[in-house]
Amino acid sequence: MHEKIKQVITEVGKIVVGQEYMVNRLLVGLFTNGHVLLEGVPGLAKTLTVNTLSKVLQSDFQRIQFTPDLLPADLIGTMIYNQRDGQFEVKKGPIFSNLILADEINRSPAKVQAALLEAMQERQVTIGETTFKLDKPFLVLATQNPVDQEGTYPLPEAQVDRFMLKIYISYPSKEDEMEVMRRMSNISFNTQINQILTKQDIFAIRDAVNQVSISESLEKYIIELIFATRFPKDFGLNELSEYIQFGASPRASINLNRAAKAIAFLEGRNYVLPEDIKEVAYDVLNHRILLNYEAEADGISSKYIVESILKKIEINK
Repeated sequence: MHEKIKQVITEVGKIVVGQEYMVNRLLVGLFTNGHVLLEGVPGLAKTLTVNTLSKVLQSDFQRIQFTPDLLPADLIGTMIYNQRDGQFEVKKGPIFSNLILADEINRSPAKVQAALLEAMQERQVTIGETTFKLDKPFLVLATQNPVDQEGTYPLPEAQVDRFMLKIYISYPSKEDEMEVMRRMSNISFNTQINQILTKQDIFAIRDAVNQVSISESLEKYIIELIFATRFPKDFGLNELSEYIQFGASPRASINLNRAAKAIAFLEGRNYVLPEDIKEVAYDVLNHRILLNYEAEADGISSKYIVESILKKIEINK
């Protein structure tokens, strides 16, 4: 399976230059059944990367462009009247797919966001009086633009919590951008992407990730990290307590455990190291720590909070 994963990364690399970090985290979400939220300024290949990844997988893909006039029915479907039969029948929406790209999710109103996030959590959709189970695998990869706030509806913290990881995408290096410019300035650039992973492969990899072992001391370490976001004073982090309004939810400990196992698996190991937890801690926690106005006034970010906690909390054998 590791050979196939390398092939996936190679195929994506045919189109997407750099952004290895984003590709790695998308695979973590795919292999742990966790949704991923991508945030970055326009033009950083967020949509392109997800689109390319979908072509490597032998699964159904739907891209949904979220707009202020989008309705829940446009997402999940609705009941329509069939005049020939004289009966109402279900018209399924684009949510009935394996891989969903929710482009600019913060551009749609609360009702649409709620409909999507309910499907993410329950893995099912109700249309009329009928409930439909969504196909497996079902993965939502959402993007949002942090710059243009006009006409946007920021996701509430309780809903953002449904995402396993929130990834901040940064600008490419000079070398990577040079390669991007050279490729994309060629108008006839067109690369064939090969399908590598089947649905059965994804399920097999998920089973393998599930078999990755994690010691009890590292399980306790995860719990300590999460509790430090809620009760920083108990861990000698008095200076953080004035900035944190709410700490991470129990979903954080579950997802940090899963993500660390996926990182270990992608590194070719069947056991978790402390470095695996530290590597993915920020992606799991950054959107789950709610800061107050004092933090904003003092320029304190969630990244600073997570880094401070990682430096302070030690692993007890």
